[in-house]
Amino acid sequence: MTRKDFDPGSVQPDGRAPAKRTLFTADGTTPWRGNVPGAELGGEVTVLTYGTDEIGAGPRLHVHPYDETFVVVAGRARFFVGDAVIEATEGEVVFGPKGLPHRFENIGPGRLQTVDIHHSPRWIQTDLD
Repeated sequence: MTRKDFDPGSVQPDGRAPAKRTLFTADGTTPWRGNVPGAELGGEVTVLTYGTDEIGAGPRLHVHPYDETFVVVAGRARFFVGDAVIEATEGEVVFGPKGLPHRFENIGPGRLQTVDIHHSPRWIQTDLD
């Protein structure tokens, strides 16, 4: 299916250069962990990666002043976002609206690996536990 959502002539480049940073080192044996602030790339989103082999492990309860989108790359997770509990498996995406406390945990079996998109040029977080 061909897409034509806008006229390319209506958008002008703003002078930012393409950029590249390392998010994680993929050695094949350890879970990915890392972050790249959008500000370092000249962009509006910060990208994190979180991985764990431990069942029940995950980031602590926290909140951001911006939205966050989680992509489950491998494994299975249970997300707690505000009052909602959402189970997700590889290939699924979970949205966390700004201001809602959230966390997630590996529910196994095996490794959980996520890519977390913070809708902000820098990572801003307040831990709640």
